[in-house]
Amino acid sequence: MSHEVHGLGNFYATPAGLVTARLLRDRLRLLWPSLPGQSVLGLGYASPFLRLWRAEAARCVAVVPTPLPRWRWPRSAASCTAVAEEDALPFPDLMFDRILLVHGLETAENTRRMLREAWRVLKDDGRLIVVAPNRLGLWAHLDRTPFGHGQPYSPNQLEGLLRRQMFLAERRDLALFVPPFRTRLLLRGAGAWERLGRQVCPRLAGVILIEAVKDFCEAIPAGAAKAPARRVVVAEGV
Repeated sequence: MSHEVHGLGNFYATPAGLVTARLLRDRLRLLWPSLPGQSVLGLGYASPFLRLWRAEAARCVAVVPTPLPRWRWPRSAASCTAVAEEDALPFPDLMFDRILLVHGLETAENTRRMLREAWRVLKDDGRLIVVAPNRLGLWAHLDRTPFGHGQPYSPNQLEGLLRRQMFLAERRDLALFVPPFRTRLLLRGAGAWERLGRQVCPRLAGVILIEAVKDFCEAIPAGAAKAPARRVVVAEGV
């Protein structure tokens, strides 16, 4: 994903990017209204969204694969940007209460390793939100949008991917019903597009949001494995 990071920063500095960030923050705020005293990790390109909880969280860390010259976090111990690979996170086990993965899964070289690393650093009672392009949405089919690169997903495909990496999807949401065009008329009416699209054509949303928790049932064997029979050869006369 490293070659995409600077392009994402440029996009979110545009009027269309500002509207996109606002619409996604609205949905994220509904899923996680308040995170006082919690540790939050952002994977992929989560910096425009972590500001939702920066004032109340104990720690907000954004992990990117390369430094971001356009983004400046405040100078405080509670918020920072870490340069690291998402499939080899430099954090101890069970460190974070919440993980937000956005602009990461669809372009990951190894989705399994990325999600396993997220599972490792997430606390046992923690929660993960994955934001990914919707296969049926228009945003996934225009490469000038940030969600028009990499692998799009249907909701069922995304839940299946999470389940295979020992996550259990608990809530599903949708966003970006506004067409991905940069005209001022569309941008001004983005809120109306979101309300109308949610009622009329929910399957055509631009992105899928899924909240998941650790699924320990997937890690527990269904039963004790039966020991294989062994043949013992004994010499006569012994």
